[in-house]
Amino acid sequence: GGGGKTNSVDGANDGHRQLEELLVNGSTTTHLPRGHTAHLLIVGGELVMLRFATRSDCQQFRALLQKISGKVSSVFNLRTEDSSASQYFQFYGYLSQQQNMMQDFVRTSTYQRAIYSNASDFQGKVVLDVGAGSGILSFFAVQAGAAKVYAVEASNMAQYAQQLVSSNNLSDKIVVIAGKIEEIELPERVDVIISEPMGYMLYNERMLETYLHGKKWLKSDGRMYPSRGDLHVAPFNDEALYMEQYNKANFWMQTEFHGVNLVALRDAAMKEYFRQPIVDTFDIRICMAKSVRHTTNFLTADEKDLHRIQIDVEFHMLETGTCHGLAFWFDVEFAGSCSQIWLSTAPTESLTHWYQVRCLLQTPIFVKQGQVLSGKVVLAANQRQSYDVEIDLKLEGTMITSSNTLDLKNPYFRYTGAPVPAPPGSNTTSPSETYWGQLDAQGARNAVNLVNGITVNGLGEVDMSSTIINTNLMAIGNQPNIHPGLISSTGRQQQQQQQQPGNSAVAAQQS
Repeated sequence: GGGGKTNSVDGANDGHRQLEELLVNGSTTTHLPRGHTAHLLIVGGELVMLRFATRSDCQQFRALLQKISGKVSSVFNLRTEDSSASQYFQFYGYLSQQQNMMQDFVRTSTYQRAIYSNASDFQGKVVLDVGAGSGILSFFAVQAGAAKVYAVEASNMAQYAQQLVSSNNLSDKIVVIAGKIEEIELPERVDVIISEPMGYMLYNERMLETYLHGKKWLKSDGRMYPSRGDLHVAPFNDEALYMEQYNKANFWMQTEFHGVNLVALRDAAMKEYFRQPIVDTFDIRICMAKSVRHTTNFLTADEKDLHRIQIDVEFHMLETGTCHGLAFWFDVEFAGSCSQIWLSTAPTESLTHWYQVRCLLQTPIFVKQGQVLSGKVVLAANQRQSYDVEIDLKLEGTMITSSNTLDLKNPYFRYTGAPVPAPPGSNTTSPSETYWGQLDAQGARNAVNLVNGITVNGLGEVDMSSTIINTNLMAIGNQPNIHPGLISSTGRQQQQQQQQPGNSAVAAQQS
């Protein structure tokens, strides 16, 4: 701007930090971009922009500046990119997303039972609900006898929670506070903290750190619901899943895609697809060894403990086959004074909106029963409210190793709702004979069923003595379910004839 001057100075000590100083006189109005690596401040009546080489350096400077000025830096803001936080709070500000979680019967009902069955922990107590969302857990706490609940919610959902509190005439019991737990103030300490802070693979979204941060308001003898989280890790075999991802990358093996050779990007595509954790469910029988458990005690853990989580693994292989990667699921415990309740996302339990997560190895490892597969899984927190998942495995007694790094922020949501198939080779007897044997055991051999209007017994055999075959009805029953726009003209004519009021087939259906 007019009357301004710019000086650029290289850091004399560290050799990598750059400082840009911009001076603007009092009569000049200017608009300056404020990025992740720049900070604007006024010094001696002049506007100064400090530009740093990295965002981390800039954040450290801002933290020191706030400390000097007597302000407490927000832990959440320091560990979270602005764009990630904005997207995160926008997502949880939608009623549809809250509904998705509330309609998870296992999730909601387990929380309700954990609170109700430990009502003595809540009766007459002060409760803090961290990340309250719609406030459903706050309502459970009041129903269990809580005297006061502070429901803290940072997204716009706070206004909807307040509407629910008011419409349910509980404004004297539930106080909705709009803001981040790292930044708000409470008028008193609390007896219990409740929250639903779990993400995929337990730690995704880094909400657990916010949950642990809330302990600054917890009395020394206070309780936490949940009180503990277990992350389970197990090696798995799934050739179909591996080939599904592998074949996606092979799209880039084409040498003549509309006249363009794509091969140069095939390796990059392969890395990208195998960096995606797979979110779906599976039959636990694909697991090749007993899971290793990593426990976080929420009562004793510090939020900094979750910045880098290392899980040492040692799997004693129960079967021979190809290990395509590691499967993850979690359990959390509500350790109340009266009862202990568990919420599980294991593949053996009813499905939840967390599903399970699998991380593939780009290079699978062939293992034999009795061998030991060891190594480590490291969850390295990032500023996108997620983790980089680093897997390193070695087959003991050999030189065989495999590793991969995955981006938990960018999973592949594979779940389709279809029944989970058993792993190939699971049948040790004839499934057909087993099925008919079960019918025999149930006395169902002589059961009567109707198939397209034909009477059959439990073996599917036609009972000609009691069946009158209606050929017109059979024709209708065998009509394919095809969109009318795809039916040939003769097919439409036949359909119209069958729909005439006098048609015997329609009359038979109505009777």
